[in-house]
Amino acid sequence: MFPSGSYQPLLGTTDKHDETNALEAFVRAFFSGRWTIRPVKVLSVTNDGGVSPIGRVSLLPLVQQVDGEGNVTSHATIYDAPYMRIQGGANAVILDPEVHDIGIAAFCDRDISAVKSSGGEAPPGSSRQNDPADAVYLGSIIAAAPTQYVRFSASGIELVSPVQVHIQAPAAVIDANTTINGNLAVNGGTVKNDGVSIGKTHTHSGVTSGSGTSGPPST
Repeated sequence: MFPSGSYQPLLGTTDKHDETNALEAFVRAFFSGRWTIRPVKVLSVTNDGGVSPIGRVSLLPLVQQVDGEGNVTSHATIYDAPYMRIQGGANAVILDPEVHDIGIAAFCDRDISAVKSSGGEAPPGSSRQNDPADAVYLGSIIAAAPTQYVRFSASGIELVSPVQVHIQAPAAVIDANTTINGNLAVNGGTVKNDGVSIGKTHTHSGVTSGSGTSGPPST
């Protein structure tokens, strides 16, 4: 028996004397070498939020390895792992990982190096299976509260940025009763209310000299 909180070696003290225990130890050792899904930390990222193809990350597996004597050591860095992006065709949400992010990596059951290089169908690059070299980073699982976000809740959708929100499109349409809190600057173009310009070039009807007021905008 091992005391609470201690690590159990892969080979017990009686494994070499009993065939059943030896077989169990062999099975444990076999499956302990196969990678499936593990928590990882992002150590580096090739992209930084720019409009670019999906990049690569280097990862540190966070669940440390334990040898047959119970000694604990860290894993080596996993390099050149692709990460997942929400993308369909040319439409995407660009949200690149950042250094120190903690997330989940899945490890493919075959060598994916040739697929990563070709970007299409390819045979396995080697005979390795469930290997850390074939990691794919799936996204964050442990993180502090964000300061920039899109929030979906029962009260609606909230878009928050501490810097700026930039919308670029040939045309933008808002179908809503809209309230603007703060300064509004319109650079170029024409601003209209019910088809009447309210910019600097509109004219008024009923204009007379003196202190009277004019009529409403006419064009």
